Amino acid sequence: MSTQFIDRNISAETLSLLLGKTQVKPEEVSNDILLLAKAIDDPFSLPYLIEELNSLEMEDEEAFRFGLMRIQIDSELRMNEDIQKHQRRRFVSQVIEKMLFGELFIEMKAPADEI
Repeated sequence: MSTQFIDRNISAETLSLLLGKTQVKPEEVSNDILLLAKAIDDPFSLPYLIEELNSLEMEDEEAFRFGLMRIQIDSELRMNEDIQKHQRRRFVSQVIEKMLFGELFIEMKAPADEI
């Protein structure tokens, strides 16, 4: 799988996670998913995308939320590969999920013995 998707700076891996598919075709990617992928792939763009993300008219809210959860799960699983990258990806997906849905479906907490 290539690391770029079409002529955008959005990784195919991110789109695959968001859509829950190993192979993604350009016609399957909606504008709301592209915007979400942009924020995840470039976490520093999030402050500039807040209003646009908040006013999204999602085609499928449940699929959108599952995409956010897949990013969070993947980031946790890959945290040791590149801690900064995956902490940022997880943070962005959590901020967006809280902003759009009011709460996190999956809340990661430190084990009691680490507190």
